[in-house]
Amino acid sequence: MGRFLILVVALFVLIWLLRGALSGRKRGRPESPEARSELVQCAHCGVHLPRMEARSAGGRHFCSEEHRRLGARED
Repeated sequence: MGRFLILVVALFVLIWLLRGALSGRKRGRPESPEARSELVQCAHCGVHLPRMEARSAGGRHFCSEEHRRLGARED
C-alpha cells in the first residue's frame, strides 16, 4: 500500500512539473535583456529612457504623456 501511495504522489508531481514546463512554452519568449535595456531619446526634451517606459507616437518616443501631447521640439 505504501508503494502505491508513493507512486501516486510521484505521478502527480510529474504531471504538475510537465504542465508547468508546457505552459511556459506557450507564453512565448521573454524579451531579451538587450531589448529591455535599450535606450531611446525623448523627441521633446532629449532625455534618454528605456524603450519599455517610453510613450511612442508617429515613430517618435517621448518620456511622458505631456511631452507626447506637446510633440517634438523644433530646434
